[in-house]
Amino acid sequence: VLEVNPRASRTVPFVSKAIGVALAKLAAKVMVGRSLRELGFTTEILPKHFSVKEAVFPFLRYEGLDISLGPEMKSTGEVMGIDVDLGLAYAKSQMAAPPPLPKKGKVFISVKDTDKEAVIPVAREFVKLGFEIISTSGTADALTKAKIKVTKVFKIHEGRPNVLDRIKNGDINFIINTPSGKIPREHEVVIRNAALAAKIPIMTTVRAALASANGIRSLQKRKVQVRSLQEYNDSNR
Repeated sequence: VLEVNPRASRTVPFVSKAIGVALAKLAAKVMVGRSLRELGFTTEILPKHFSVKEAVFPFLRYEGLDISLGPEMKSTGEVMGIDVDLGLAYAKSQMAAPPPLPKKGKVFISVKDTDKEAVIPVAREFVKLGFEIISTSGTADALTKAKIKVTKVFKIHEGRPNVLDRIKNGDINFIINTPSGKIPREHEVVIRNAALAAKIPIMTTVRAALASANGIRSLQKRKVQVRSLQEYNDSNR
């Protein structure tokens, strides 16, 4: 347990918007003696849409700060993406907290050893979506062994042109790069900061990479539509 908050966190307004109920208002009435039965709030609301919360980070303002996440608070705000399709809801959340997900291009994959097996199905998904896979030697060998077509690229210290050159030249459209440990290797931080400067989406966990693949699939198949919160929540009643 990192902390216990005996208060309403930022999750309360998010959930309130997601289900169309002013939870803080109900809580205030309960605190002065009203019951949930009196207030007519005894049935769980199961929305027909999905709501995805995404954090907003000020990394561009702090040069050299590693964007990989840990227990320390780094976000300065939050956004939400809403849609009846989970993939589109996730894609919308990335649009609201740029850079947005690409619909095509090249994916650079470089993950720590413990993630090499888990990233294989993710790489397959990107291949199905029409993306070209680029990797450094270790990850490339794991993907090749799994019969996934991959183009090898030099690590930063191995020669030129290397992955950093390809990022700066705009040759990479999406990055999957999981930190090697609590103390990241120097080249990992350089790659992540280069991606940030080039406004390239970068995922530092395999789960986020898979969610991104699902979002891209939805973007390729469906048109993004904008609706108000009221329209979404009225459909739940």
